Amino acid sequence: MKTDTKNTNELSIGIFDSGIGGLSICKEIIKVLPNESIIYLADSANVPYGEKSKKEIIDLSIKNTELLLEMGCKLVVVACNTATTNAIDILRKNYDIPFIGIEPATKSAALKTANGKIGVLATKGTLNSELFLSTSKQFRDKLEIYKTEGEKLVRLIEKGQLEETKPLLEKYLNPMIEKGVDNIVLGCTHYSFLIPIIKKLIPKNVCVIDSGVAVANQTKHVLDLENSLNLKSKTVSKSFFTNSNLKLLKDFLRKIEMFNINVSFKEF
Repeated sequence: MKTDTKNTNELSIGIFDSGIGGLSICKEIIKVLPNESIIYLADSANVPYGEKSKKEIIDLSIKNTELLLEMGCKLVVVACNTATTNAIDILRKNYDIPFIGIEPATKSAALKTANGKIGVLATKGTLNSELFLSTSKQFRDKLEIYKTEGEKLVRLIEKGQLEETKPLLEKYLNPMIEKGVDNIVLGCTHYSFLIPIIKKLIPKNVCVIDSGVAVANQTKHVLDLENSLNLKSKTVSKSFFTNSNLKLLKDFLRKIEMFNINVSFKEF
């Protein structure tokens, strides 16, 4: 399926996630690309993707992509680790627009680690995906990778119950710390909202890595290569859609200081 190429530069960047987690990615994209219009889909009605089958994840990713294309998007950011690792190859084969994915930043951790021990906190769907397993194998001889499924974390975050995640985080992170990891990779965009809590639970010398800045920079790079950057700031708009809790979406935008930008909210 091809998008309308007329006035491509003024079309929007589309972003979708299984809820509000991708807002952390969205914020970084807005910083790097302030002249770009944004359409964000929070598929909170189907959260978490990490507990679904590969087919379900692919079907939901296709549905979200179709919605974004209908609303006029020139590029889609799959701001969900699970959707990226399970569905992005199929999306790229079926749609003639660029897709930017996100996966656990194992490579970044490999470059930063001093002792070769890293932890990965991610969803079941991401940890079991072929893409993640393939990436992990590349570093099998160089790194000790300690993987942990962040069970129930996404559900709590989607309810706005960030402090309630602390006991679970202690359960998931303490074994990694005992193993001596010096980098912890967050393999779910939702987990970015937990970084202030995580940093209080781990030693100061342990680095927490997420992918927000890297994804934003890659988005800019791809649009530049495609000659699709929007240079007309007067056309900029930011639209946020959810199929669940509109109040929660607004609350999280306030938390990450994005509520005061010129935005509109709708349900889909």
